[in-house]
Amino acid sequence: MNIIFLGPPGAGKGTQSKRLEGRYGIAQISTGDMLRAEVAAGTEIGREAKGLMDAGKLIPDSVIVSMLESRIQQPDCAKGFILDGFPRTVAQAEALDDMLQRKNSKIDVVLVLNVDEEALADRISGRFSCSKCGTSYHDTFRPTAKPGVCDVCGSESFTRRPDDNRETVIARLASYRAETMPLLPYYEQHDLVVMIDGMAPIEEVSAQIDQVMKRIA
Repeated sequence: MNIIFLGPPGAGKGTQSKRLEGRYGIAQISTGDMLRAEVAAGTEIGREAKGLMDAGKLIPDSVIVSMLESRIQQPDCAKGFILDGFPRTVAQAEALDDMLQRKNSKIDVVLVLNVDEEALADRISGRFSCSKCGTSYHDTFRPTAKPGVCDVCGSESFTRRPDDNRETVIARLASYRAETMPLLPYYEQHDLVVMIDGMAPIEEVSAQIDQVMKRIA
């Protein structure tokens, strides 16, 4: 099963992708991780990509698709793959489809985590974690039992990601909407889009996705 995950930053794509990877044995593919691995390995594609990056140039879609073509031939992709972060444009989607068609493969479903942007901004901007043990908290949804003290290790030192402030989150959501949402009509015309309520509790989101997996298996 070959899956594309769409949804704004913080919607839960990473959490659900990891769960699917473990449950169904399909590989989660991050184009960013894939690119770094190619560069580190010194492959021909990796050297080309490194040269472009060193020159401050964008990586062409053709290079990304070539890397992806190599990646999906690895053993962990035998049962399929999950794409998170690619494609981002209709041109990339078309290039991906062309490559998969050459391999007698295709995208089976596009899962879209549908969220309320204001509520998502509240969800993300309230996150913080213990700087000692890494336990995650939230100002509203999961505060520490004792203010300023980690429930797990008792540390009084906490950190917040710099980009988890509300203004930055709103900007990231707007960027996603402008850049990625145009993909929906492309995949809708191929009858591949399934909307998932991304604001539901994690267990309910997982259950919705599992129902889709049963239909396409």
